[in-house]
Amino acid sequence: MAVPKEVKEEVERLRELIRKYDYYYYVLNNPLVSDAEYDELKRRLMELEQRYPELITPDSPTQKVGAPPRREFPQARHSVPMLSLDDARNEQEIRERLRRIRELAGMDVEFCVEPKFDGTSLELVYEKGVLVRAITRGDGYVGEDVTPNARTIRTVPLRLFEDVSIEIRGEVVMPKRAFQELNKRLIEEGQRPFANPRNAAAGSLMQLDPRITAQRPLDFIVWGFGKSEIEFKKQSEFLKKARELGFKAPDPFVTKDDEEIIRHYREWEAKRDSYDYELDGLVIKVNDIPLWDRLGYTARAPRWAFAAKFKPRERTTRLLNVVWQVGRTGIITPVAELEPVEIGGVIVSRATLHNVEILKKLGVMIGDWVVVSRAGDVIPQIIKPIPERRTGKERPVPIPDRCPVCGGEVVQEGPYLKCVNASCPARLVASIKHLASRDAFDVEGLGDKTARLLVEKGLVKDLADVFKLTKEDLLKLPGFAEVSAEQLYLAIQRSKKVPYHRFIYALGIPSVGQATAKLLAQHFPRLEDLMKATKLDLMKIKGIGPETANAIVKYFQDEHNRRTIQKMFQYGVKILYEDESRGPLAGKIFVFTGELDCCPRSKAKKMVEELGGSVANSVSRKVTYLVVGKNPGSKLQKAQRYGIPTLSEEEFLRMIEEARKRIVEGNG
Repeated sequence: MAVPKEVKEEVERLRELIRKYDYYYYVLNNPLVSDAEYDELKRRLMELEQRYPELITPDSPTQKVGAPPRREFPQARHSVPMLSLDDARNEQEIRERLRRIRELAGMDVEFCVEPKFDGTSLELVYEKGVLVRAITRGDGYVGEDVTPNARTIRTVPLRLFEDVSIEIRGEVVMPKRAFQELNKRLIEEGQRPFANPRNAAAGSLMQLDPRITAQRPLDFIVWGFGKSEIEFKKQSEFLKKARELGFKAPDPFVTKDDEEIIRHYREWEAKRDSYDYELDGLVIKVNDIPLWDRLGYTARAPRWAFAAKFKPRERTTRLLNVVWQVGRTGIITPVAELEPVEIGGVIVSRATLHNVEILKKLGVMIGDWVVVSRAGDVIPQIIKPIPERRTGKERPVPIPDRCPVCGGEVVQEGPYLKCVNASCPARLVASIKHLASRDAFDVEGLGDKTARLLVEKGLVKDLADVFKLTKEDLLKLPGFAEVSAEQLYLAIQRSKKVPYHRFIYALGIPSVGQATAKLLAQHFPRLEDLMKATKLDLMKIKGIGPETANAIVKYFQDEHNRRTIQKMFQYGVKILYEDESRGPLAGKIFVFTGELDCCPRSKAKKMVEELGGSVANSVSRKVTYLVVGKNPGSKLQKAQRYGIPTLSEEEFLRMIEEARKRIVEGNG
């Protein structure tokens, strides 16, 4: 059957695009599209080549692993090809691949499941226990010799604990927190920030000057091996041996059960935000190494392993406009309005641009194609524009010289634009939102829209007024009926008892975030002590500098702020200090397992903690209750063995509601 002309043209177009994207990704370390879009292009090309095998050529991007080595580095050949992995994008594809592997093997198969670290691959060659060479993946056959750079990575042993000759393969990664600090420093220095931890790791490893690599907080985590004088029978045995030799290696999950693999996949995707390193999926391998040769390889990937990918974190989309929002301290922040795009299962249409200086350094223009990132509960942000995709119709982002809300004077303080009008309505609305937020008073139902209505109707003129609102007041708001007014009124009453550190955070003191609020609560036993603190007193606390100390002193010296705090107490607000009862759930320890329909796990944890209870990550005999959601994991069996009571979501929510009622009634 002849290949249709339009198919030939699409194949050539896809190959040309992928080659271009490979060059920018691997060689220039400057990706032009998100991983998800790149994967979609490559999948489409593979589908067409499978349907029309006569179109496959040796130079097709589907027939190679990565990209040719860079000329700036010496080249080195892998003794065993360092191939890529094929992907499964969802549970259905995972099940299909597991089925196919069993069919090929002709027997029941045990699988080894490991986290898939999102970094850059590296092979370390040891002779008699001594590191002699470090080689990047390159095109899978030949890579760059980056030995001087690899030697600077703290988790790369220069000598193993045993005098063994072995090729160790793993991922060079950068911890999330270190990545954020590095990007912050690069932006402050006027340099271009990295798009994500993976690019940061790759860019740091590929420095021509090893001294720069040495300054970057990189880690090396093992996942495989090439040639080895040690014979391994199982992948799980290899990972254990790697740790004994002196490497960082994950604890594998070994099973023959497909449903256990699916549960493991769900659990890891749910907890990926709390992990130290960026993960983009799991790697599922046949655990029995002798089976690998029987299952064999395709041109670019082994048949005995595949990557079970999580939902993508980054996508590319178009920047439609930039609007300016006024915050509670008067800071005016640029916010990007985007062509809606799905990222990690959520439709994103807005993203932060941080401040005017970062906006300028990013160099984004209205109409640009941009890379947008979303991780967990973090606000989506624009990582970078893609100037290579500009058409000439893009236009610069206008910088405001007057407040976009009140029209007042705007000044620049450091990298920030600021409205200096203390009576700006937008500042009060933002302060109310902050006060009601989850980490402050946590007033459920008091969001942006309601805060605006309260200010517009003159019901709230300062923060204290929130706590004197009656049900009758709330019924005056458009859209509020008997039930909604009652619910918000009760939420406000429940919120009036608040832990000390959350009260401090709720005040919205400039430069005082959650961590600083906790520091202040630890060092000043009562609010009155904090209100009398001098700049010198505050600067004695490790982590508080002169700027923050000044802001705190200035805040509490302001007569308006002092009156507002006093009014809060008059309207029934009570601070819960450390030495006072922590609430009706005090002493009770909760653990969660499975997927919760009622709310994110972080919110459920907060509900427990605000009522005096605590939340643990694992089951032990000390645990009071196990809350069981959909598709529970192994924690359920362990809890049953220990005789720990279990709660359904409904039972858990009832317990929370009853505990809250006790607080409102004064019996907490």
